[in-house]
Amino acid sequence: MLVLTALLIASFLAIFVVFPLLASDKGEKSALPIDVTPAEDLKRRRLVLYENLEDLEFEYQARKIAREDYEALKRSYKSDAALLMAASQQLEGERAEDRWIEREVAARRERRGTKTTEAYLCRKCGFENPLPVKYCGECGAPIAKTKN
Repeated sequence: MLVLTALLIASFLAIFVVFPLLASDKGEKSALPIDVTPAEDLKRRRLVLYENLEDLEFEYQARKIAREDYEALKRSYKSDAALLMAASQQLEGERAEDRWIEREVAARRERRGTKTTEAYLCRKCGFENPLPVKYCGECGAPIAKTKN
């Protein structure tokens, strides 16, 4: 009887220990946040770096860290901060360039759309045909091609 009880307790403990390792975490949220954009990732990394610098300064002021270690870590953190700043500026430059490209594309589409509308405007009824057509979609009159 004692052996049976010991086997039951041992099997229960084995299941208790192994079950979390084999269980799938479907439906559960991940413990680590997923940054959606590169800008959010840079911001998160920058905040962590600033917190590390503050902690380093506090540790040094509390005399928990040697001066040589403090100087080395401070240089390392400052170089990391410079890299993050450069990456942020590059990302912002790319955004400005993207905005400029979008404005240019919109302006060219607008100009092209205006020419298309003028080229396929029915002279008889004034209907603006949206596609390149030979005959008016409203009255059926032939559309004479105009020079663009």
